Amino acid sequence: MGRKAGSLYINPKKFGAVAKPCMVEMVAFLNCLALNKQEDDKCVKQKDLLVMCTQAQKGKPKNAAKTINYHLQRLGRDKFL
Repeated sequence: MGRKAGSLYINPKKFGAVAKPCMVEMVAFLNCLALNKQEDDKCVKQKDLLVMCTQAQKGKPKNAAKTINYHLQRLGRDKFL
């Protein structure tokens, strides 16, 4: 069962299984900011954990088969054969 946003159909099952790296660290940092009235100097520990997590994600390659560029290249190859 999908939801409609205006005339756009959104399938929530498609995005439910997507991996969300660093989500826990980001939520912890945002909660800390909310509790401390946006003073990030009080949330140094959460900020450092979030930065370390995002730095660790930089080295991981994305699945090329799911990107738009992969599909564009594949369709372009087939067209010129």
